[in-house]
Amino acid sequence: MSFNALILDKTADGLSLDIKQINEDDLPVGEVLVKIDYSTLNFKDGLVMNGLGKLVRDYPHVPGIDFAGVVEQSNDVHYKKGDRVVLNGWRVGEIHWGGYAQKARVKADWLVTLPDEISTYDAMAIGTAGYTAMLSVMALEDHGLHPEQDGEVLVTGASGGVGSVACAILARLGYQVAGSTGSESSQNYLTELGVTRIVSRQELEAAPKGPLDSEQWIGAIDNVGGSTLHHVLASLQSWSCCASVGLAGSNELNTTVLPFLMRGITLQGINSTTCPHERRVEAWKRLVNELPKDVLATMTHDITLSELPSYGKKILQGQTKGRIVVDVNS
Repeated sequence: MSFNALILDKTADGLSLDIKQINEDDLPVGEVLVKIDYSTLNFKDGLVMNGLGKLVRDYPHVPGIDFAGVVEQSNDVHYKKGDRVVLNGWRVGEIHWGGYAQKARVKADWLVTLPDEISTYDAMAIGTAGYTAMLSVMALEDHGLHPEQDGEVLVTGASGGVGSVACAILARLGYQVAGSTGSESSQNYLTELGVTRIVSRQELEAAPKGPLDSEQWIGAIDNVGGSTLHHVLASLQSWSCCASVGLAGSNELNTTVLPFLMRGITLQGINSTTCPHERRVEAWKRLVNELPKDVLATMTHDITLSELPSYGKKILQGQTKGRIVVDVNS
């Protein structure tokens, strides 16, 4: 049986990106065949579709770092036909063919069964970005953050996919949220998500006054890295934590040991790619109650498979906001 897939391939002139008909036999090996309902567009997908970052080495390739759908065939006892599942991580859409197709075959332990309260659409409205945001909030809580604390939690890159959901979750839990964005047009959007104060990107990109700046944040989720992360670390309150998620600014960590030694702060890296299964299940269960559907509707924009190439360029240029859901069957 043939179905549609967005195929990235090498040509004599570079890379091509076209919707083509492929067969189940073309898919990589794996225990579970999933009929995909939805995928999403993330920054990493934009890099892959435009041949940047050396994330893909084998061609042809199907991008898409996550998907949600229904099990069609399974050789694993944990999944049966008709189960609704979601996949995030495991370098799907990079090493293994991903979600920009109407079907995918993957390893069983890469999947998570969706809670009854979350549809396949909602799962991708949340997506890898939302799931990563939940893991980030959980990491801050592991290091002592709680809503009764007096102060603000900072979210950098707040208008992006991870940042948007992180702001919404934190606000829902009762935290005061400071959101940093470089987009003036996103300020009303962030306010709707529950952000109580907007911090300019320029303020956080500027070098701090010293290796230790004035203590401001009771916790932080950083989606930018580079000089922004340096400033965040220097201005965290004592014994607080920063969950580091993204490297859009840079993967350089230009700081000193003083924030760690003198203030006892923690820098927690969030790796959603190979997160333990129990942690993934916990994150999806919490998302049921801590990210309401009305908030999802505020931050979600739908596109078709054919619109992906143009949106893959827009996301790299900072021209998108919130969550972009891809209907692979439209």
